[in-house]
Amino acid sequence: MVESSIHKIKIEQIAEIEKELREIHDVDVLLENILTFARKIVNADAGSIYEYDSKENLLKIRYSQNDTIQSRLAPGEKLPFSSYRMIPTTQSISGYCALSKKIVNIVDVYNLDEFIIDASGQKTRRPYEFNSNTDNVSGYHTQSMLTIPLIMTNGRILGVLQIINAQDEQNNVIPFDTDAEYYISQFANKLGSIYEYAYLTRMNIDRLVKMAGFRDPRETGAHVERVSSFAIEIYDRYAANKKIPENEVKKFRDNLRMAARCHDVGKVAVPDEILKKEGRLTDDEYDIMKGHTCVGAQIFTPVENDVDRMVRDVCLHHHDRWDGGSRGYPGNFNYMDYIPETKMPHVIEQELCGTDIPLAARIVSLADVYDALRHKRCYKDEWTVEDTVQEIKNQSGKQFDPELVEAFMQIKNRLEDINQSIDSL
Repeated sequence: MVESSIHKIKIEQIAEIEKELREIHDVDVLLENILTFARKIVNADAGSIYEYDSKENLLKIRYSQNDTIQSRLAPGEKLPFSSYRMIPTTQSISGYCALSKKIVNIVDVYNLDEFIIDASGQKTRRPYEFNSNTDNVSGYHTQSMLTIPLIMTNGRILGVLQIINAQDEQNNVIPFDTDAEYYISQFANKLGSIYEYAYLTRMNIDRLVKMAGFRDPRETGAHVERVSSFAIEIYDRYAANKKIPENEVKKFRDNLRMAARCHDVGKVAVPDEILKKEGRLTDDEYDIMKGHTCVGAQIFTPVENDVDRMVRDVCLHHHDRWDGGSRGYPGNFNYMDYIPETKMPHVIEQELCGTDIPLAARIVSLADVYDALRHKRCYKDEWTVEDTVQEIKNQSGKQFDPELVEAFMQIKNRLEDINQSIDSL
């Protein structure tokens, strides 16, 4: 064990990280932060976090980070979006870790030992190999690797945390020593209950979304997943452009992902003959459809916390227009006065425009339209990427916040990669 003073600092660091992680509500944001903090604890250059899907028996990469490759990119730019999933087997390092629930500490992935020696001293032939495909494509050189199973308090495997290339103070790559293994183990042991809380929060949100999805066949789980993912990416680029402080970004994006998932839950109160109608709605039908914004806001009232507030704002205002035009809704309409299945004003009486529209609602508005245009609906065919991008450009300063459109244009290729990835699942 390292010197007691260093050990004390590390333990205190892990305790502070645990406290910060417990404040995160969304599973996806939590996983991303787990990876970031794990790398920080042991000064690792790169890493990935896998989530285990027990229903499909799949390990899925949720997030990857690489400081060396990131340093080659322009400020605000992200690593290329990648989606990878596999059936866990002992032939892969992450699969072996998930199945055995054992830590795998490798000094050099290109020079693997023939045998594995476990904690009891038993020696067995190594079953796994290192897959160098990612290194070959990226030009990165993986050397040391520490792979840790993430396990819930009931023993269920959550996923795998894989961190790569430990570094010394001069940024030279070194092995993960026994101290690094100990600290990461301590960190991983604390994650079970934190993940369970975020997982249950997500489950409650998803149940509400699923209920709305049963009513409206167009509001599929994939649509919700895409819109929430697009919203986060747009905000991240917007925040980078605006140089918003990191602590503010973390809190906002945690709430945003959940709020975006709930944007259309108010459709549970729209009559079937309108919600499931094939073709375009009449003016009267459309005025009833508008009420889903108020119903969604009513569901999240009274407001108990920042999450409720953002979800309410997104439900209520994701159809308001930046220019305050009459096609936007509901404006400053008192949403608590709305009676489900009744018509809202055909033309808004008190417009809401510009920055009076909450930022989260402006972001989800753009993400929702991008998704709607890129997918076939009962009243329209799928638009091409080019036509969709051009329409969003045309609506800058009209339907959409110009600064958000600017952010969108900077990451449009990444958004399309996400779109294709989620569609393929």
